[in-house]
Amino acid sequence: MEKAEKGHSRTDLAANQLIELILEKGFQPGDKLPNEYELAALLGIGRSAVREAIRQLVSRNILKVRQGAGTFVAQETGIPEDPLGLTFIGNDPGLALELSDVRMLIEPAAAELAAINATDEQIERMSQLCGELGRLVAEGKSYIPADLEIHRCIGESCGNSILRNLMYILSDASKIAIEISKDRFRGVAHAEHEKLVQAIRRRDPVGARYAMISHLNTSRQHFAEQKEHPRTQS
Repeated sequence: MEKAEKGHSRTDLAANQLIELILEKGFQPGDKLPNEYELAALLGIGRSAVREAIRQLVSRNILKVRQGAGTFVAQETGIPEDPLGLTFIGNDPGLALELSDVRMLIEPAAAELAAINATDEQIERMSQLCGELGRLVAEGKSYIPADLEIHRCIGESCGNSILRNLMYILSDASKIAIEISKDRFRGVAHAEHEKLVQAIRRRDPVGARYAMISHLNTSRQHFAEQKEHPRTQS
């Protein structure tokens, strides 16, 4: 590819221009961008450069292209799919334990901040999800989507965009914990999430932090035991 000044390709420069335009115009996650013709005019570059810039920003998960709908700012801007390689943890309790330790460093802080910063609407959403989780558990159905969404909602409501993104990256950890433990903690899933959401609802940062720690430690303890005694896995 032909190189532009300072070692950057023309596509890189066009992508940077497009990012600057997004910031300048105040586009938010989920917002639709102008079409290629309009972007080319706004940036003063050709349509092919715009097209390549969009392609690059899609690969960086800054933009999303929806066929027939247009180009949008990504909801979780800049977060690539599975950046931690969680897909490849498989059934390794050692790696699951390491993941649990990372969650222990991040998620209690997010819960504490959520108790301070969450809006009434966000708290209501958490309560609805918790009720949905309880219903699915009672009916013997998979509650994984509701579980993941509760943790994502806590991240959304913590008031810190970096921590929010970290929570999104870790959101699949709940699914991994359930699958590797063979869902043996199904019986306490609703009660643990209910305590967590209730602490956030009563604006109790310390209670929310320790409710999250208690919740995460349920599966962490199991993974620690399985790592120490791998032959006892069933």
